[in-house]
Amino acid sequence: MQSTLSRPDAPPAAVKHGLAAAEACRPQRPDWTIDQGWERYTAQEHAVWKTLFERQMKLLPGRACDEFVQGMRELPIGADEIPDFRRLSDALMRRTGWQVVAVPGLVPDEVFFEHLAHRRFPAGHFIRKPHELDYLEEPDVFHDVFGHVPMLMNPVIADYIQAYGEGGLRAHRLGQLTRLARVYWYTVEFGLLRQKDGLRIYGAGIASSSTESVFALDSASPNRIGFELERVMRTRYRIDDFQESYFVIDDLEQLLELARIDFAPLYEKQSGAAELCPGDVLDTDLVITRGNGSWHAGRAQGALK
Repeated sequence: MQSTLSRPDAPPAAVKHGLAAAEACRPQRPDWTIDQGWERYTAQEHAVWKTLFERQMKLLPGRACDEFVQGMRELPIGADEIPDFRRLSDALMRRTGWQVVAVPGLVPDEVFFEHLAHRRFPAGHFIRKPHELDYLEEPDVFHDVFGHVPMLMNPVIADYIQAYGEGGLRAHRLGQLTRLARVYWYTVEFGLLRQKDGLRIYGAGIASSSTESVFALDSASPNRIGFELERVMRTRYRIDDFQESYFVIDDLEQLLELARIDFAPLYEKQSGAAELCPGDVLDTDLVITRGNGSWHAGRAQGALK
């Protein structure tokens, strides 16, 4: 075993939509949804949820953004049992018109975007094993529900993720998913938000990870850089380790501005642009914290997207 900060416990496949469940795992329904089967969860599976939930709830005060805290407070979600998607959907539908639908794991790109475009959040119905608390190959119910669903109670995030689904369908047709996925990764999964009392977490990949929720805010290693769309579209990200850079928005309304943008001209503009490594810092960046790179120094370069 490596140290407790050896690897983020947010699933590395969080936005690998197209490297999805194999054909052998294809459900009968064309939209890949399945029944959650809440009644079939075992006592051990509920216990894993409890361990993960209690660990994060101790860590996140003073780290998670106000909107995450508010969403968590208003959802039927607690430590003692894996949430029932039906009850979550009832609460979401009343607030933002969203619902949670169960899927067997990662789903194909077009299926994923189609769900988001129609305000359906596809969540893995399984939960990691007790020996996988700090590592899993693909997002499970804890990552998807604990990390994402509280923010879907916020109308701005609800609209932004729907717009991302619509944009994803267009990007898929244009062959531009890589650049759009980077926007999702550095916002919905690993985004930081500036509040009056400091930087706070809103990205699900951080909020659901005991190690990255500390690393993202406290470590001297990563860069924390003001979000700029075209810069982010050129920036590769890590799927094997903590992020080398986090991008910071000033408020959630900034995401709605992204939702109104026509990305097609940007894709064309960036067709010949140089790719940026995750740890690059540009002269034009608004650098909030320049990292010292200590965490990744000397480590072999792993998988990047």
